[in-house]
Amino acid sequence: MGIGRRLYRGEVNVDFVGRQKLWYGLSAFLLVVSLGGLLINGLNLGVEFTGGSVFSFKAPAANIEQVRTTFEDEGVHQAIVQTAGDRWRVTTETLTEQQGTNLQKAVANDYDLPQNEVNVDLIGASWGGEVSNKAWIGLGVFMLAIILYLTMAFEWKMALAAVVALIHDLIITAGVYAWSGFEVTPATLLGFLTILGYSLYDAVVVFDMIKEVTAKLGTTSKQTYTQAANNALNHTLIRSLNTTLVAILPVAAILFIGTTLLGAGTLKDLSLALFVGMLVGTYSSLCVATPLLVTLKEREPKYRAIAKRLASRGPGANDGVSDKREPVGAANSSAGEKRKKK
Repeated sequence: MGIGRRLYRGEVNVDFVGRQKLWYGLSAFLLVVSLGGLLINGLNLGVEFTGGSVFSFKAPAANIEQVRTTFEDEGVHQAIVQTAGDRWRVTTETLTEQQGTNLQKAVANDYDLPQNEVNVDLIGASWGGEVSNKAWIGLGVFMLAIILYLTMAFEWKMALAAVVALIHDLIITAGVYAWSGFEVTPATLLGFLTILGYSLYDAVVVFDMIKEVTAKLGTTSKQTYTQAANNALNHTLIRSLNTTLVAILPVAAILFIGTTLLGAGTLKDLSLALFVGMLVGTYSSLCVATPLLVTLKEREPKYRAIAKRLASRGPGANDGVSDKREPVGAANSSAGEKRKKK
């Protein structure tokens, strides 16, 4: 609890940048696992992308085997049967209009329903391909807009670090879908675009503080770019954690309560992407984007000269750093020394 209070008051200085090898290793592991899931299992694309037919009807007394048998008796052998509350949603391969009508009649007869209460959506494969293409175009336009904005507002190195973090978030979130088998629908794509915006917001907040702090670095500076960036990151730490916590609580409620108790399939498609993306987005803005930016900036002659000058002065070169916060665990030892002096 003591660390929690100090973190909230901004008294904790976590060495995020100094542990960049740890973060890079963790990210590399997550990326390998995610890419492995995408290669081995692939994404479970919804009917909106692959084309097919969707039947929706209300039959509270039926069970999954009865519903599957109804469709198999009509010659459908690739039916995916799902429940959404007291309604059934059955996805099949692409059917002709006549086949769809015959199945609609069969379902109505088997479960004593009026035929017009059995909803049928016939989606062609060409339409699904068009949706996929538009999704990729939308993602490409979004990425280009991010690069242009960050380049104009900050600089190209910050834009590159932010885009790498965004791609990192997308791959890991997609890997979760691949391993879990959750269906990818248009609602999932909306979730993907939302988490990209969320991750970008977090990165911009951090980069803005870094830009403000590092603008003061000069030839006589007592801090390297690495140290200044790490201080700036710690100044925004509690804001990032609070924003993530406040945002993720309602999403978690939708994911774990809405989908299990209410059986809302569309909410599941959207909320899983948001839940995973927000967690990964916060991690990447703190532990991927900033360390990568520091790696790029420390190669510049100006900051390389500062680091070289401070390194030549020995371990005490940074005693004049104005940041008064102490690393975790240092406060107790400092207090003890003060008592001894008294």
